Parts: sequence; C-alpha cells; structure tokens
Amino acid sequence: MTEQLTDIVANLTTGENKTKEAVFVEAIDNLESSELSLLLESLPIAERWERWQQVAQDSQIAVLVHMRSDARQSILEQFSDESLHDLLKDAHADDLIELADTLPDSVVDAVLESMDDRQKQYYDQVTQYGNDQIGHYLDRSFKMFPETARVQDALRAIRKGIAPYTNHIYLVKRGVLTGIVDIDQLYQAESSVVLKSLMLDNLVSIQAGSDLLNATEKMEHCGFSSLPVVDDNNFLIGRLTLRTALELTRMNYESKLMATAGLNENEDLFAPVMRSSKRRATWLGINLLTAFLASWTIGLFEATLEKVVALAVLMPIVASMGGIAGSQTLTLIIRGIATGHISSGNIRNLLSKELGVGVINGILWALVIGLAAGLWFQSQMIGIVIASAIAINILAAALAGVLIPILLNRFKIDPALSGSVILTTVTDVVGFVTFLGLGTYLLL
Repeated sequence: MTEQLTDIVANLTTGENKTKEAVFVEAIDNLESSELSLLLESLPIAERWERWQQVAQDSQIAVLVHMRSDARQSILEQFSDESLHDLLKDAHADDLIELADTLPDSVVDAVLESMDDRQKQYYDQVTQYGNDQIGHYLDRSFKMFPETARVQDALRAIRKGIAPYTNHIYLVKRGVLTGIVDIDQLYQAESSVVLKSLMLDNLVSIQAGSDLLNATEKMEHCGFSSLPVVDDNNFLIGRLTLRTALELTRMNYESKLMATAGLNENEDLFAPVMRSSKRRATWLGINLLTAFLASWTIGLFEATLEKVVALAVLMPIVASMGGIAGSQTLTLIIRGIATGHISSGNIRNLLSKELGVGVINGILWALVIGLAAGLWFQSQMIGIVIASAIAINILAAALAGVLIPILLNRFKIDPALSGSVILTTVTDVVGFVTFLGLGTYLLL
C-alpha cells in the first residue's frame, strides 16, 4: 500500500464520523477504483460498510471487481437479492465473470438474462476456462479485421480510439487468427494496400487453455504489449495485455507466499474470527500430526535422555540445522519448478549437485558443532555423536529438499503448500533418530 493510502486508512480508523466521511469523499475524488478497493480492504468490516455507502452507485461495480473475493463477500452479504439485481443491472460480462464466485446463482442467472446475446456468448466462452487457465482472463478491447481489408479501413477504425496496450491489429479469416500487423506500419503504407501484405513474419499467440505461468512467461519474452489468445480451433477470442500478465504474476506470488502458511491469497484481513479459525484449523491439525510423529520418535529414546541429559540440550541444534539446510534446497527447487527450469532430463544432475552441497556443508558444520559440543560438555564422544548426526541430517535434508517438491508436483500437489511441512517432518525424524540412536549406542 502506498504512503498516501496508509495515511487515509489511519484517518478513517480514528476521529469523528464526520471527519471520516470527509476524508473518504476526498479519497473517492483522488483514487482510482483499484486503489479505492485496496483502501476498503484495509478497513475493519463495520467501517468498510460505512464507507462503502459513500461510493457512488455508478462506481461500485468497478470497485467490487478489483476487491479480493473475501473482502468483496463482506460487502455483498449486506445486500438483498433485489438490491443486488439493481446494482448489477448494467453490469457487463467482464464484470460478472469477476463477481460470479461471490454472487448467488439466482442473481448470476438474472443478470445474464438481462444481457444481450453477444455478452452472454462472451460470458459462456470465458467461463468454460478455469481460474488457472489464461482463457479466464481475456481482454476484449482489440482491433480485428478480415485479412482482405485495406489500410484505410484499419486507420478509420483506429482514429475512433484504441485501448491501452494496443500496438497491433489482428487479422482473421472466418474468425481464425491469421496474422498480426504493427500499427506503426499502417501510417507508413498506402491507404489502398491490403492488410494481409503487412503481416509480421512471426505469428505469436497464446492458447486459451494454457496455464497462467506459461502464458505470462510468453508475454514476458515476446516483446509486445499484448498477445492474441486463441481457442483449440485457432479462433481469436481475446488478448492478454502486459498489465494483466503483471497482475497475474503478482497474484501467483501472493498465492505461493500465503500457501506456505496454508492460507489463501483472497483471505480478508478482517474476516470474522470463526471463519478465519476454521480455515486455519486444518493446517494446524496437519502440523500437530507431524509434531506428534517427531515427539513419538523422541519418546523411543526416553531412557537414553534420562541418563544423558546433554543429548536433550543438543537436540534442537540437530533439528534446526537439518531444517534450515532442507529449506534452502526446497525453496530453490520450488522456484525452479515454478519457472519451468526443472525437467526429467536435469533432475539427476540437480540431485547430484545438491547432495554435493550437502556433503560439504554437512562435514564443515559437523566439525564446528562437534568441537563446540565436545568442549562444552567435556566429552569427546558427545562431540562425535552430534557431529555424525549433523552430517547425516544435512545430507538427508538435501535429498528430501530435492525429491519432495518434485514428487508433489508430479502428483499435482502444490509443493509450496505442503512441501515445508513434509520436509520439517523428515529432517526432525531423521535428525532425532540419528542423534539419539548414536547416543544410545555410543554413550550407554
């Protein structure tokens, strides 16, 4: 959030109600709808609803579209079906696509009924693609011409106005994309020239069924500000703009960040306590099971711990070193999977490299920690035990850090969501079994 929005939030959450109303009126005048939506998301739910009622009705749909689904839901819950119908009576298909997941089915159906056939067709076309496919995020504001049209026809249409991120026009033959023409070329060509003769040599397009990562990467490397999107039959159905690609990249980053804690990027900061508690309970339960597993492992060596108290003191070091080493590898591999750098052809080399790193760091830190522990407890054998455990656990962490995300990805499970939990369990169990097992064998 910008410093300006931070100041506005501070003013809206303190002071008299009349002052808040004046502050928000000024915000409405100075902020775009996307910024206004972020401002509303930053307010507690009661305050959010108070300020929402100040938003002009002709701006409300645009603000709702930019809000995260949970925050949007907190506002829409205050509406009756009748008032929702009134709010959405002039909504376009683009708006309904964004809002549909937070609206009752009856309201969605009623809004669709009020749309013309072209809008309905566009809605049906886009909603056949999932939220993880680029076809769900199409932009329809592009210029399209038959390939037999002439330069003068294109220029006439362009003079009426073009949307942002429009550097090209698209040529079609019976709806099928056949070429792209740079707008700059139109101004240099004779007005009678056929557009087909001006097509770029390389026709770059995106399949609507492509996943978001592949589509945004293609956008990143194409050198254009937008790319045409086609269906399986190569029919032109929309375009992907640079702005949308950046938004999707940010959403993907936020999703991965939130997933590491078992959360959803759409979660409302001020969601009701019970709703937030339910969502987080599952993740806490999974962590509890893994904690019990680690505790059960320690319990197997209860007799050893009673006799050699030094092992209990040193146990957290073994788990911590393995966990950190594994997390470094895990993060690297997850990034590699996300960016498409990891394939079946380079997994073996990658595994060898990470095991090599594990061996070097394992030996280095085993010597350091073994020496320190031996001097601390005046026992050479305790130093040997923890040094051996550290070396083995760091090596196991490197192995797990590579294999866990690759296996999860192969089974269509997001490694960012569950990889860290599994890794922590592996390093804890391996570390404790190795450390306490060696302690039992060598010290008793």
